[in-house]
Amino acid sequence: MKRLSTFFLLLLLIPFLAMKGDKPAYRIFTANGHSVDYEDLLKAAKKSDIIFFGELHNNPIVHWLELELTKDLFAEKGVNLALGAEMFEVDNQLLIKEYLSKMIRKKDFEAEAKLWPNYKTDYAPIVDFAREKGVKVAATNIPRRFAALVNIKGFEGLDSINALERGMIASLPIKYPDSLECYASIMKNVGDDMPAHLTANLGKAQAIKDATMAHFIMKLDPFDGKTILHFNGSYHSDNHEGIVWYVNQAIRKTSYELKLLTISCLEQENIDTISKQDAAKADFIIIIPSSMPNSRAQ
Repeated sequence: MKRLSTFFLLLLLIPFLAMKGDKPAYRIFTANGHSVDYEDLLKAAKKSDIIFFGELHNNPIVHWLELELTKDLFAEKGVNLALGAEMFEVDNQLLIKEYLSKMIRKKDFEAEAKLWPNYKTDYAPIVDFAREKGVKVAATNIPRRFAALVNIKGFEGLDSINALERGMIASLPIKYPDSLECYASIMKNVGDDMPAHLTANLGKAQAIKDATMAHFIMKLDPFDGKTILHFNGSYHSDNHEGIVWYVNQAIRKTSYELKLLTISCLEQENIDTISKQDAAKADFIIIIPSSMPNSRAQ
C-alpha cells in the first residue's frame, strides 16, 4: 500500500518536475506584478473594446502571440473583430482593402505596398489570416512624409497640405500634451549637439503619429460592437499614454464608455520577475528572454 501511495505521489510530481526543467519562451505579468497565464490575458481581451498590443517590432515570440490572440479573438468575435496596425501607413489602405477582398494577388500587394522589412515573416501571417476570415485591417499610421514635415516645421507645416492629404492624418488642430512622459522624455534628448533629425519638434512628430493612429482606430467604430485589436510599438501605448491618451480624448467627446486594454512587451535576462516600474506600463506585460533571436538583421 505504501509503495502504491509513493507511486501515485511520483505521478503527481512528474508534471511539476518537467516544468521546472523547462525554458519558457515568455512570461506574462499583470500591472500588479502577478504572474498569469495567456488564458487570463485572453479572457481580459474578450471583455475589452479596444486592445493595444504594444509589441517589440522584431521579436518572433511577440508576433506569434499577436497571431494567436487574433485567432482566439476571432473564434469569439467573428467578423466583429477588426485589426489596426502601426505597420501600415494610411495611404496604403486601398491596397490593403484590395488584397483582403482578393482583388489583387499576394505578390502584387507585397510589391506595391510600403511594407516593413520583416513584413513577410512577422506580419503577413496576421494579414493573411484576416484575408482568409474576412476580418477588416486598417492602416493607422501617418504617411511618413507628413510626420517628417511636422518634425521640420511643427504642426504649422500641415497647413500647406491639401484636403485629400488631410484625410490621411488626425483632424486638425492637434492637441499636444507635452507634459506626458512619452513626449517629455523625447525632448530631454534634444540639444544643440544632437543630429539634425532631432529637432525641437520631435515630440510633436511623435504626437502626430499617435493622434493619427488614434483617429483611425476610432474610425473602426468601437461604439458599434466592434472589438478592435491594434498592433503598435510598446512605446506608443506604454503607461496609457501616446495613442491611448488620444483615444481617451475621443471617447470623452461622446456619451459612450469603452473598455481599453493595454499590453506591453519587453526583453530581459531573467523572465521570472518584473520590476514595479515595468509592471506599471500596461495592464499585461509580456516578458521575453533577451537571448531570443530576432529579425533585426532583415
